[in-house]
Amino acid sequence: MIDKNTSRLRRAAQTRRKIAKLKTARLAVHRTNGHIYAQLVSDDGARILTSASTAEKEVRSTVANGGNAAAAAAVGKRIAEKAKSLGIEAVAFDRSGYKFHGRVKALADAAREAGLKF
Repeated sequence: MIDKNTSRLRRAAQTRRKIAKLKTARLAVHRTNGHIYAQLVSDDGARILTSASTAEKEVRSTVANGGNAAAAAAVGKRIAEKAKSLGIEAVAFDRSGYKFHGRVKALADAAREAGLKF
């Protein structure tokens, strides 16, 4: 019997194989019940270029709860601003096997509104 997390990791690996062929920076998302994390990974997958999460002091001061869509939107906006400061305009969105729904969708929409293309 395959559990939910194993299925998610299998889907995530499949997505990463496809993104690797694109040779572009990857916006990876990870979520827990209490927080949401976003990382910008280099095109070769070797380095983390920048990251943002609800665990950061700057974001925690603006949102009351790190585990909701409003917090995810704040993280999406912050990661887009950090990416633009590095000169990165376009990325591939890696939802890490999670459904494109709720917090993951809120993060993606906020990043798009802040000027990130994917």
